[in-house]
Amino acid sequence: MVKISPSLLASDFGNLRSEIKNLEKAGAEWLHFDVMDGVFVPNITFGPALIKSVRQDTNLVFDVHLMIEKPEKKLEWFAKAGADIITVHYEACDNIKQTLQQIRALGCKAGVSIKPMTSPQVLETLLEYIDVILVMAVEPGFGGQKFMEDQIYKIEQLKKMISSYQIEIEVDGGINAQTAGLCINAGANVLVAGTAIFKGGSYQENIANLRKGGTQCNI
Repeated sequence: MVKISPSLLASDFGNLRSEIKNLEKAGAEWLHFDVMDGVFVPNITFGPALIKSVRQDTNLVFDVHLMIEKPEKKLEWFAKAGADIITVHYEACDNIKQTLQQIRALGCKAGVSIKPMTSPQVLETLLEYIDVILVMAVEPGFGGQKFMEDQIYKIEQLKKMISSYQIEIEVDGGINAQTAGLCINAGANVLVAGTAIFKGGSYQENIANLRKGGTQCNI
């Protein structure tokens, strides 16, 4: 079953608790928190305090995506704040294997994200330490970018690579009802979406449209 992880970066922060309740009722399984430090990516968003403030409001999986330099120094903050999954960038870690082991030791699932120019082969020797692979279909750091079609091949490669492992393949960036179908057909089972959920229509309808994926594969 395809899981939907709404990116709260696109939500109404003034009514965040209400937004989360509405997403839960609409059928979302995860909530995606985009943490940006202004160094690894140009933008700055929020930190563990915001995550902690809404943890008691829902039982949804907290999918925390750290777009920060040297994330190993901050993992404990996010684990204590209530993260269920902590995803770090392969490109941001000095010792990715050690960082993934540290995430699991904190009681969270370990995720690793790769930027569009990073080959999936860099993860081949790390699979036993990974619970989630997050494929960026845009350059990280900004919402509303266009989906990069060449990332579909990367999803297909990863699907073959993880065949003997219980690893989720998540895709983030430019996800809408049409590109969702491309990702699902390629092997992804978790979709991160912001604009496609929060802008126009009901959350329930928007999430259902993403989950369906569809069979049209033309962007």
